[in-house]
Amino acid sequence: MTVDFQFVKIPVSEALKEYTTKKLQKIESKYNWVIHTEVFFKIENDALGEKICEMELSLPGPKIFASSKEKNFEMAVKETISDIQKQLKKRKELTFRANH
Repeated sequence: MTVDFQFVKIPVSEALKEYTTKKLQKIESKYNWVIHTEVFFKIENDALGEKICEMELSLPGPKIFASSKEKNFEMAVKETISDIQKQLKKRKELTFRANH
């Protein structure tokens, strides 16, 4: 699985890239059919300035997308990956049922 990071109107953070890559490796080891992941980091343009993490996964069939808004990027990454894992698990179950 290849991973591309985009930091939208914020400085690039190597530490955040490493943290996210480490979390995504768990997905890659469990779901080896994920081809590519796009990760976007943004800051909400309001008084709270919440941190946004969006991920779009390319895999056979429709893409999977999840987004989270939290008080820091690490929490947003964790929440987004949790959503992605739920969707991947569901997709895997549906594929298994369709093939058996």
